[in-house]
Amino acid sequence: MIEQYPSQLLERAVGEFSKLPGIGRKTSLRLMLHLLRQDKDAAENLANAVAQLRREVRYCSVCHNISDTELCPICANPQRDRSTICVVENIQDVMAVERTGQFRGLYHVLGGIISPMDGIGPSDLEIESLVERVKEGGVEEVIFALASTMEGDTTNFYISRKLQPLGVKLSVIARGISVGDELEYTDEVTLGRSIVNRTELK
Repeated sequence: MIEQYPSQLLERAVGEFSKLPGIGRKTSLRLMLHLLRQDKDAAENLANAVAQLRREVRYCSVCHNISDTELCPICANPQRDRSTICVVENIQDVMAVERTGQFRGLYHVLGGIISPMDGIGPSDLEIESLVERVKEGGVEEVIFALASTMEGDTTNFYISRKLQPLGVKLSVIARGISVGDELEYTDEVTLGRSIVNRTELK
């Protein structure tokens, strides 16, 4: 049954919001009706925040984390351990690892993982920039903190083959995380222990 909307403007707004991941039309409708009950400033503030985010947000020139400036706050922090790089799939994973408080090094955001089924190959990811960072010197250990899936393991293997000739220590987070789980949904204690108890990648 096709849902009837009393307003084409409402229908359009619901349609746009329902394109977001995890938001169906019912949830989208509930959000739109909630916004209509607020004063106009609330809706305009939301619209302006999203528009400004999309227009002005940048990606760190070193690690590809999201940033307001050329260097993200982590890369710009002189207190961070520059000899260790933690390789993650996406920005949510950086946030997840940071919440544990167990890692004081730097990050490298790949922007995905190798997945032939989805048409994602090594050239689609930030792998070469990682290799260049290691080549520049000063990096002693690269920690792979990718999802414990077949795609994650494939990505670990591919990058490790690229980095092995450079003589850095390669390690992978401990498998305290269930196979198939993504980092951003792992509780902070388990993720923190997985980083502390990382094992060398052979």
